[in-house]
Amino acid sequence: MTAADAVAARVAEALPGAEAEVFVQHVARGLTRFANSAIHQNITTETTEVRLRVHRDGRTVALSGPDPEALIARAGAALAAAPADRTWPGLTPPAAARERGNLDEETAAATPADRAARVRDFVRAADGLEAAGYVSTTTHRAAFANTLGHVAEGHTTEAALDGIARTETSDGVSRLASVRLADLDGAVLGARAAAKARASDRPEALLPGRYEVVLEPTAVADVLNCLAIFGFNGRTFAEGMSFARLGADQLDPAITLLDDPVAPGGTGLPFDGEGTIRGTVPLVEKGVIRTILHDRQTAALTGGLSTGHHSDSGFGVLASCLHLLPSGAGPADEVDGPEADSHVAALVRDVERGLLVTDNWYTRVLDPKTLVMTGLTRNGLWLIEDGRVVRPVQNLRFTQSYPLALAPGAVLGVGASAVGQPANRLDTGFRAPALRLASWNYTGNAAG
Repeated sequence: MTAADAVAARVAEALPGAEAEVFVQHVARGLTRFANSAIHQNITTETTEVRLRVHRDGRTVALSGPDPEALIARAGAALAAAPADRTWPGLTPPAAARERGNLDEETAAATPADRAARVRDFVRAADGLEAAGYVSTTTHRAAFANTLGHVAEGHTTEAALDGIARTETSDGVSRLASVRLADLDGAVLGARAAAKARASDRPEALLPGRYEVVLEPTAVADVLNCLAIFGFNGRTFAEGMSFARLGADQLDPAITLLDDPVAPGGTGLPFDGEGTIRGTVPLVEKGVIRTILHDRQTAALTGGLSTGHHSDSGFGVLASCLHLLPSGAGPADEVDGPEADSHVAALVRDVERGLLVTDNWYTRVLDPKTLVMTGLTRNGLWLIEDGRVVRPVQNLRFTQSYPLALAPGAVLGVGASAVGQPANRLDTGFRAPALRLASWNYTGNAAG
């Protein structure tokens, strides 16, 4: 019997007739930060949380904390004062999980010294440039049970390195995430960050306007994140605020996007907080919108089924591990330029005039229905002419509809390799190739 089973049994005993679900998770995080080319902070945290949701007599309460007995007592009192819940979708029926999730034991056992070794290699490879960033390792173990007898267990690990190398006028970034800490080579990532910093030193001004772009995986991760939060989110879809139309060919045929938490390389749990078993969810197949992410409540509102994406974050229904499929055409040749670290050389070669973009950051939604976003470039921006990166340019502000940037005919190329990117603060992970897009609307410089 798992801890979740035991709590579900106690709820049934203490609150007769109640429907209840229990999600117990233990998260161990190790974080090693560095700045000015030296480690300045190492943090190790372990937390155990119990999430309890109880429905009885048409009322629902949801509570969380470390002490299950205290939660059960609070739930009983809270039910009496809770408002009527007409959206209760019922409990997840029993089902067997196909996978336990991707857990690497060496990553789960990683020490501060293991993370520090990656920092050391990164700093040395930066070759005299000031370096900063972090190396993290996260182990997530969870169990679920409800009063219908449905139980599930799972686990996952993620290791991530996010670092910059800096000149007086520029930053170069290198990021990578994986299930395995062993996949993070600090020397390779540090050398890439340094090469990008030197290549973007003393950037020149460039007039705003519409440019063809090559987005590196670091920038593509932001595009995927915003598509998921505002487009494939079951709550926004149910409210009529999503751009997505099921069955419509809204995106270019080159775009196939999956939520794939437990496939090889996936860093998500094999079930969500309602116990729904997760598998591969095709969001977009060759440009056609196939699926909206749902929990049990939004699925009931739209007449669908839960895809296993319940979230307590307050942002609605969230993706777990987004995977934009690469072209599979073979990796680009390594080159001595800012594009060498992201397998985008072949995409750059076909651009007559455009921009190579490392990062979109500080992105904010202006119109959720059309998903018009505004944001800034960061950590390296270069002008491309006649298939060559010719000079670094100063950061620009953009105002761009993300779906329109990926619309039929707008995707001119997809990179050959999908690169793991660190999970965001909502625990969504990413695997993304570079993208060559026909048009991106830059509306001003970074100051306006």
